[in-house]
Amino acid sequence: MPNLEIIKNLYASFAAGDVEGVLAAMRDDIVWNEAENFPYADSNPYVGPQAVLEGVFARCIGEWDGFAANMTTFFDAGDHIIATGRYAGQHKISGKSMQPQAVHIWTLKDGEITHFQQHIDTLAVDQAIS
Repeated sequence: MPNLEIIKNLYASFAAGDVEGVLAAMRDDIVWNEAENFPYADSNPYVGPQAVLEGVFARCIGEWDGFAANMTTFFDAGDHIIATGRYAGQHKISGKSMQPQAVHIWTLKDGEITHFQQHIDTLAVDQAIS
């Protein structure tokens, strides 16, 4: 399966709530980095799917209602796939919503995700949290 299709399927799995499907696309030694100053960057880098699940996905699900990564544009650079779009969600404590711009850079090898780098409008996220 082409790398672009793997990443598009990953977003579809995440949107459907299929976290196991998302994790299955990752290599056991994936290196995952949240953007600097993003609330979940506190344990960068996350290494391995279990670390991503606990440090990122569980927090997204636990802290936000309707959390979504709505990536609308994809750039295929071979072993690197770049996705751009916006996040969405309402913070469960503050009640404020967010829709910050986001860019994801994915690196794949032999059909598995080896690296992830997030870039996002961290100010918009912080304003939704506070």
